[in-house]
Formats: sequence, C-alpha cells, structure tokens
Amino acid sequence: MKKIIIAIDGFSSCGKSTMAKDLAKEIGYIYIDSGAMYRAVTLYCIESGLFASNGQINEEGLKEKMQDIHITFQLNPETQRPMTYLNGINVEDKIRTLEVSSRVSPVAALSFVRKALVEQQQAMGKEKGIVMDGRDIGTAVFPNAELKIFVTASASIRAQRRYEELKAKGQEASFEEILHNVEERDRIDQSREVSPLRKADDAILLDNSHLTIAQQKEWLQNEFEKATHA
Repeated sequence: MKKIIIAIDGFSSCGKSTMAKDLAKEIGYIYIDSGAMYRAVTLYCIESGLFASNGQINEEGLKEKMQDIHITFQLNPETQRPMTYLNGINVEDKIRTLEVSSRVSPVAALSFVRKALVEQQQAMGKEKGIVMDGRDIGTAVFPNAELKIFVTASASIRAQRRYEELKAKGQEASFEEILHNVEERDRIDQSREVSPLRKADDAILLDNSHLTIAQQKEWLQNEFEKATHA
C-alpha cells in the first residue's frame, strides 16, 4: 500500500488533533500537530516577555529569536501519544492553557513565524506516511497531499467541548470566555493575510457537530482506504 500525506484542516476546538492522532495510530503513520508548534512559539513569547502589557507582540524581538526556537515531538511510552517539546522541554500541558489559546492566533498570523514553521513541517513530510493537522496544511504546507479533510462544527459545540476538556484537567474554565475565544480565533484565522483558514478546493468536508467518535473514526478509515487504493 502506497504511503500518502493526510492533511486535516479546520476550525479551532473541533477535535482535529484527537482525530488525527487516532488515525495515525491506527494506520501506523507519524502524527504531526502543527497547531502545537504555533502554541509552542506562543508559549516561548509569554515566557520570554515578548508580549507587552497591552497584548502586542514584540515582533522584532521574536524575529531575532526564531532561530533559537526548536520544536520536536516525542512519543509518550505509556500513552503512545506524541508530546510537544520546546527546546528539549516537554510543554504539552503548558501549551493547552487558555492563556496560550487566547494569544496563539496573532502569533500564527506573523508571516515570518509561518514561514519558519512551514519549512519545518514540509521537512517532516518528505518521506510521506504522515498525518498533519492545522489551519493551512492542505492549502499552504502540503497542497499536493493525497487526502485532505476540512473539519467544522458549530462555535457553541466547539466551546462546550473545550470547556469539558479543561474541566476534566482540573483547570478553571468559563464557557462564555471560551466561546468568545473560539469566535475570535475563527475571525482572526479566516481574515489573516498569510495563509488564512479556508477549505482547499479538493478537500472533503466533515461536519462533526453531531457525530460520535466511533462514527467519525469509521468515516475517516473509509476515506483513507479510498485514497490509498486510488
């Protein structure tokens, strides 16, 4: 069976990462969470004092530091899930906080950040056999990917999922604040100048608002079978 590149794009908090991780595990592919890479850069900005008190990013400072930001993924031996490492330190939990979520879109909109991370992502996909999820995988990172999926769900359903995820981790969460964050990220992601969020012309649309995990898995497996036997 030929190895392919699977690009999964879509809106924030619609379960792209969980979906992509599960699929990669089942078919024996490498999973790359492009969103985690942008979150890691955002965390670096927070920890390095590159955000001003008004929320503005010190763009020149970040541009100078980009060469010092190294993001890698390592499998957790117990869960077999990929963990995100920033300069050799496991930051998987830190990058999932609401503070990072609320600041990641402006960082991801910076052209020099996208250029640096897209180059890293394309290098990771040279051998194929990967599943990558994000906002612009099928349009900018891998426009020739053999299977492209664009995932959507209503903003309120996505906010509820994110709320339940944070509560399950024991983190404080406000549904209204999360819904505002989801809607604001949608607006920024779709309107940014560099690689805005949009469905690739040849991507398959998946609205998972009312799908169970099992139904979604079955749908994905079918699309994978079709793509690899085409």
